[in-house]
Amino acid sequence: MQDFFDGLGKRIGETIDEMGKKAEDTLEIQKYKNEIHTLKRGNERDYAEIGRQVYARFKEGDIVDLDFVPLCEGIEEREEKMEEYKQEIEKIKGE
Repeated sequence: MQDFFDGLGKRIGETIDEMGKKAEDTLEIQKYKNEIHTLKRGNERDYAEIGRQVYARFKEGDIVDLDFVPLCEGIEEREEKMEEYKQEIEKIKGE
């Protein structure tokens, strides 16, 4: 009978450890998803700003691509960061 309770206690402990790990993974995944969402909002803001600038230049008859380099670089950096976060999520999920 003692072996039964020892085994039961061990299984309960393992289950609790596994649940804790899953909860930790879920929190970490959510953190990365929140970061991705924040980065996407930054891109949407810069896309809109690019559009405003392009239209303003168009109305003036002057479009200079170099003016948009910092915005495009910001978008590119966030895109790369989003990809890193997506890879981290996949690693956590074990995919």
